Amino acid sequence: MTGLIDSHCHLDRLDDVPAALAMARESGVSGMTTIGTRLSHAQKQIDLTAFDRPELRIWCTIGTHPDHVGEEAPPRLDEIMTLCAPDCVIGIGESGLDYLHGGVPVRAAQADSFRVHIAAARETGLPLVIHAREADDDVAAILRDEHEKGAFPFLLHCFASGMALARTAVELGGYISFSGLLTFPKCETIREVARAMPQERILVETDSPFLAPVPRRGKPNTPGYVIHTAARLAQERGMSAEEIAALTTGNFRRLFRRAA
Repeated sequence: MTGLIDSHCHLDRLDDVPAALAMARESGVSGMTTIGTRLSHAQKQIDLTAFDRPELRIWCTIGTHPDHVGEEAPPRLDEIMTLCAPDCVIGIGESGLDYLHGGVPVRAAQADSFRVHIAAARETGLPLVIHAREADDDVAAILRDEHEKGAFPFLLHCFASGMALARTAVELGGYISFSGLLTFPKCETIREVARAMPQERILVETDSPFLAPVPRRGKPNTPGYVIHTAARLAQERGMSAEEIAALTTGNFRRLFRRAA
C-alpha cells in the first residue's frame, strides 16, 4: 500500500521523530500532517516541517485544541491568519468541542475559540481540522450557524461520533477522517459511518501517538501504522488496498490545497 498520507499526527509528541519517519517511509507512507494543539506552540509545528523531503512530505496545521483553551489567551483572528501564512501550514486547528475533558465552566470558551478558528478558515480558505468529542449536537449546531455566514472547508478528524454528525458534515461540504478507532472491536458505529460516507469525502489518519490500530493496539502509535487503518477502511468499503490509498490521498490533496 503506497502513497498513503497520514492526515493527522502529532510529531511533537513522538519520542524519536527520525525513527518514526523512517518507519513511515518503509510502510509506503508518502506524507503526513503534524497538528497544532496550542497557538503558542505554532512555531514547533512549523519547525517540524524541516523534515520535509520529496519522498516523505511533512506539513503542519496551527491552532488551539479545546482541551487547552484555558492555558493561553483566547485566539484572535488576526493572530491565526498571521501564523498560517507560511506555505508549510496547510490547515487550521485542531479546534472544536470536547465535553469529555471540558466541563461546563469551559464550554463557552471552547465554543468561542471554535468560532474564531472557523472564521480563520473562512477568511484564508485553509481547511479547519475539527476535534469533536461527546459534543455532537453542539458541534453540528455551530457548523450550521457558521456555514450560514459563509462556507469554509473542514475535516472532522478521528471520527468518533454518530451518523447524524457525519451527515451534517457532508451536507455542509466537510470531510471525515478515520483513525485506528475504525479497527477497534467495539466501534461498529464508526465502521457503519465509514461504509456510508461518500467516497470523495473520506481520509485516514493515525492521531499518533494515540489510538494505535489493531494489530498494534496497546503500543504507542506512529504514522507508519496508518496502513492498518487504511486496510480496514478498504475492507469495509469493498475496495483494494491500492484503491483506498489512491482515493484517500486524492481526497487529502483536494481538501488541503496547499499540499496539492
